[in-house]
Amino acid sequence: MRTLMSLALASLTLLAVPASASAQSLKYPAPTFSTREVTTNGATIHVRSGGKGPAVVLLHGYGETGDMWVPLAIDLARDHTVIVPDLRGLGLSSKPAGGFDKKTQAGDVSGVLQAFGVQQADVVAHDIGNMVAFQFAAQHPEQVRRLVLIDAPVPGVGPWEEILKNPLLWHFRFGGPDMERLVAGRERIYLDRFWNEFSATPARFSEAARQHYAALYARPGAMHSGFAQFAAFDQDAVDNRAFLAGNRLKMPVLALGGEKSFGLTMATVMRAGADDVTEGIVPNSGHWIMEENPAATGQLVKSFLAK
Repeated sequence: MRTLMSLALASLTLLAVPASASAQSLKYPAPTFSTREVTTNGATIHVRSGGKGPAVVLLHGYGETGDMWVPLAIDLARDHTVIVPDLRGLGLSSKPAGGFDKKTQAGDVSGVLQAFGVQQADVVAHDIGNMVAFQFAAQHPEQVRRLVLIDAPVPGVGPWEEILKNPLLWHFRFGGPDMERLVAGRERIYLDRFWNEFSATPARFSEAARQHYAALYARPGAMHSGFAQFAAFDQDAVDNRAFLAGNRLKMPVLALGGEKSFGLTMATVMRAGADDVTEGIVPNSGHWIMEENPAATGQLVKSFLAK
């Protein structure tokens, strides 16, 4: 079974692809897309939306914001209503004191859909977005037509305990009273570690993108919120195991792993919690699928949603 250990080798890849070769826009084009602040569930969620047609929600992960989805969102907006929130505490969403367990954040997603008058949507997620999406699908299965989870484990589901043993994931347990002081003013250094070690080719995560996200994570309360996302994993595992004690996801699920990252382990994770799982691999990519191979990622997602 593939594990994240392959990332240790991937991180040593020579930076053969210039950053400019794969740099992508991080701005949603107007007037196709607009922004809105949705106050719900004890948080104010920054949301971009655009297009017309069946709804699709795109959920980002740590080290990025909803801006990661720009190329896919533009493509999907040709025949979908695309809804892209920033998770609570991250990006331009508010920084509440709590609620970073993924069961609560699933309520944020539900509130966003209610604000847009959406009864059912496809949900596409990456990294910590996977964890929010899993709980949203568990709590509101009638609202999820198809579910795509990309390249990150789900607490308490499948080989979670084995995945936790990987030394590359030390940040899952990074905590204590001084963690914020350690990274204050050094947000770029801290985040570079993720962008470099979890890439197959780090240069594909462009300098412009690094500057963009580092500035957002340097905003007041953002790093605190990011650490809180990880600190909630133990509770997330409890909540997910409670769901799986008597239930499983029934909607079709696409489990995608980066070729140089989770690979087919993503499908192993989801087969422990869902009945209808299609496996897939994003070729030529580590963890950062939208930076490293956005074309292949988009094609895999669109083909699945079109079924």
